[in-house]
Amino acid sequence: MVSKQESRADVKVRTLPMQVAGHLVRQIIGSELDPDRAPSELDITRDFGVSRVVARETLKILASVDIVRIAQGRRVSLRPPEEWDYLSVQLLEWLPAEEVAQLLRELQEMRLMLEPELAAKAAESADEAALQSMSELLRRMRETEESPEEYLELDMAFHLEICKASRNRILDRIMYSARWLLATSRRATNDQPHSLHNATPVHQGIYDAIAAGDSAGAREAMRAHLQANITILTKATSRRGSSTHPKPAKKAR
Repeated sequence: MVSKQESRADVKVRTLPMQVAGHLVRQIIGSELDPDRAPSELDITRDFGVSRVVARETLKILASVDIVRIAQGRRVSLRPPEEWDYLSVQLLEWLPAEEVAQLLRELQEMRLMLEPELAAKAAESADEAALQSMSELLRRMRETEESPEEYLELDMAFHLEICKASRNRILDRIMYSARWLLATSRRATNDQPHSLHNATPVHQGIYDAIAAGDSAGAREAMRAHLQANITILTKATSRRGSSTHPKPAKKAR
């Protein structure tokens, strides 16, 4: 609802650039635009019938997810797809379902590279406060196995708590930055039959190894968990199609 202090024109200026940016991204992906020439403010104004203000904001949005580069003098150029910000929830919403599914597979590959070592490190460095936090999250996970969305938030918080306990701030921020993809991935796997009832004991095993200071055990428990997730995710995304698109998630912490 528009507030008394905010006109409908103000809202339109905010929402229209996002809509136009989405259209442009889909045109770029569909090879409908010249790959050697980015749309200018004038192009956007003419093609979409919007004001220069909206066109300018559209380009700023595209620049914020690394799709275009705006140089001095407002010269705009397209960036190659490999440089796009695939951790941006906005970009994920614009990508086709098959591209999101591929990103989820790449996310699982990244997790398999990082999280077993993070769990091993957490087993060496987790303090009592971190262990209590993980234990409380597990307790709440057991209580919410019939509520996938609530379980999702707790599941993500559990993994991020392990990352935090490893005491590596760079890796902590990397994992946190991937939270939108993490949430999308977990939604795909959590919807499988008995998924949540099976997941809680697995997380308990990871916690038990960390609490015991068993680095090797924590590493292997996390690796087994992630490898199982890859299998489940592959089956889920092959059936679900467009439902792999992300939904807004609450902050895990």
